[in-house]
Amino acid sequence: MTDVRSLPELDLNRYLGLWFEIARLPLRWEDEGASCVTASYSMNDDRTITVDNRCFDADGKPVQSLGRAKPVDGEPAQLRVSFLPELLRWIPFTEGDYWVLKIDDNYQHALVGTPDHKYLWLLARTTVIDKAKEKEFLEYASELGFDLDALIRPHHDGRRVSEADLAAA
Repeated sequence: MTDVRSLPELDLNRYLGLWFEIARLPLRWEDEGASCVTASYSMNDDRTITVDNRCFDADGKPVQSLGRAKPVDGEPAQLRVSFLPELLRWIPFTEGDYWVLKIDDNYQHALVGTPDHKYLWLLARTTVIDKAKEKEFLEYASELGFDLDALIRPHHDGRRVSEADLAAA
């Protein structure tokens, strides 16, 4: 199996902000039928990053998962992420890898994965991307050894999970 390598350079400030999930490998904590999946990244004063994942689950219920990411020293495109509640984040071995594997020059499309080939996301700043761009990024994932047979492409219909949606849920 091919070794997964993160990018040698990444401007984290340009990476921050809202991303839409275009495709992913299955996740045990996200419904296969989840729709309108977004990930928003914001920098905190302590240089950690708040990760705010939102979607509508298969039943249409709004779901939010908040996490905290820490940049890996000396590896600009690698983060360690935990979605445990704040009080439990001290527990060892509860952080997961989040590596940016490919990004376009304008920071509009990104391929993110884990070194064990278990998790993979194709993200974009818009809900729809050019088929040639999608093909380019997914072919690169395949070259890295990711098995794309189970790839999920969540539906986007223009909705985004709002604070009001979450409060009403």
